[in-house]
Amino acid sequence: MSATEFDFVVVGAGSAGAVVATRLSENPSNRVLLLEAGAPSHPFSFLPASFGLLIANPAANWLYESEPEPGTRDRRIPVPRGKLLGGSSAINGLVYVRGQQLDYDTWGQLGNRGWSFDDVEPLFRRLERYEHGTDPSRGRDGPINVCESYDQSPLYDAVFAAARELGLPANPDYNGASQEGVVRTQTTIENGKRSSVARTYLAAARSRPNLSIETNAQASRLVLEGKRCVGVVYRQGDTEREARARAEVIVCAGAVASPQLLELSGIGDPGVLGKHGIEVRHALPGVGEHLRDHINARTTWRINQPGLSYNERMQGIGRAMQVLRYAFTRRGFLAMPSAPLLAFLRTRPELETPDIQMHIVPYVVKDVATRSLQDWPGFTMTSYQLRPESLGSIHIRSADPRDKPAIHFNFLSDAIDRRVMIDGVRLVRQLGRAKALDGIRECEVAPGDEVRTDDEILDYIRANSQTAYHPIGTCRMGPGERAVVDERLRVHGMERLRIADGSIMPTMVSGNTNAACIMIGEKAADLIREDHR
Repeated sequence: MSATEFDFVVVGAGSAGAVVATRLSENPSNRVLLLEAGAPSHPFSFLPASFGLLIANPAANWLYESEPEPGTRDRRIPVPRGKLLGGSSAINGLVYVRGQQLDYDTWGQLGNRGWSFDDVEPLFRRLERYEHGTDPSRGRDGPINVCESYDQSPLYDAVFAAARELGLPANPDYNGASQEGVVRTQTTIENGKRSSVARTYLAAARSRPNLSIETNAQASRLVLEGKRCVGVVYRQGDTEREARARAEVIVCAGAVASPQLLELSGIGDPGVLGKHGIEVRHALPGVGEHLRDHINARTTWRINQPGLSYNERMQGIGRAMQVLRYAFTRRGFLAMPSAPLLAFLRTRPELETPDIQMHIVPYVVKDVATRSLQDWPGFTMTSYQLRPESLGSIHIRSADPRDKPAIHFNFLSDAIDRRVMIDGVRLVRQLGRAKALDGIRECEVAPGDEVRTDDEILDYIRANSQTAYHPIGTCRMGPGERAVVDERLRVHGMERLRIADGSIMPTMVSGNTNAACIMIGEKAADLIREDHR
């Protein structure tokens, strides 16, 4: 096994890793290696609708699953994660949410200096290129294009009217001063194409002679010399290779794979490592713990007005018409994010900020795992608790890097989560049953009128809900023995090893996590450059 040498080795070319590698390679004196376990691209990845086309495709998706748990009726819940350059930003639903100021101020209050909202807000401005308005708090020159969803429909007009009927505010910019309201989705799309970190950050950087990108290169373990990380062993096909880092290794493999790589390398809970015959190189019991994700409850409705649902418009010749519409106008079904409308709402009036997020979708799927469309016209409203309290874990199943780790969400184990999810479904139903939708809505299909009490709603959630694809926290940032990295993202007790991805989030941000992960990449690059000035 021959070794090559670089200044920095970045493991994972996802939403954070691609940013770290791009920013570090801006200095021509830095030699940077970026390792990506997945392929360079996929023919469909430029399409916004690829979030549905690739959700069950092993060529672009790791296709993880959670372990069966009593709290979710012993179901295995699909956990899609991107397996391409760009990571999950190459297959996600393209919904752009910064989160609330409260989220980042909480991080700072937990002992993570430099991560309060005033610290990270300039990083959001740096990364985004927002097409609308004149608010100086929004970035205009960043790599990631952000625009409002293009799609127009009388259904959306009726939803806004229903919100007014219930006294729910509209909000022209939920990533601005206030998040609360019913809103048009801000989405990472540019001219009808996906604005992933691969198509933005890496596209601008990959021609640099000091940046090497290796795809289909799965990291199998970190190379440790005592308490110092000096490189990465990775496999391409049947060949095992080693890359040495003169300065640092930065692990950006995501909330599922980052703790897996640490444990395979002997960094983690001695009990977990010993169970699989792995020598303990550095005891760190927080690795793989503190998993959080959004559990997503779906409410579906049948439509009695023709032409409003994509279930109808994607049937027969309509499918071909949508393909042609996209080809000539970059609009229509193939240009949509996962939800063209959102709502950030409070389930109780005494709350200071929203505690649920709703997605309003102009179609209904038969199978969430494959995104196949129902054969009857309808629309979907989903809801999830913004800041869940239930904690799970992700740990290796064996010492073989090819074995997928065991994911235990422990969804709905916290009483606060159960209360908010029940109240969220009730609020969704109020919106769906408003008079403004009377001319469009035929009936509620799921959960259905027979599901009424709190216990019945909770049982429906347990039996039918899915993840919203936002796992975080498994290499948690903070002080103390249960944290994994410090406020500069350095692994506690290790030298020359950092982690920069969604796994470091100490608590969940209020919304979709891709924007926050890109911000973490920008922050990590700043910290690394400061430390190696």
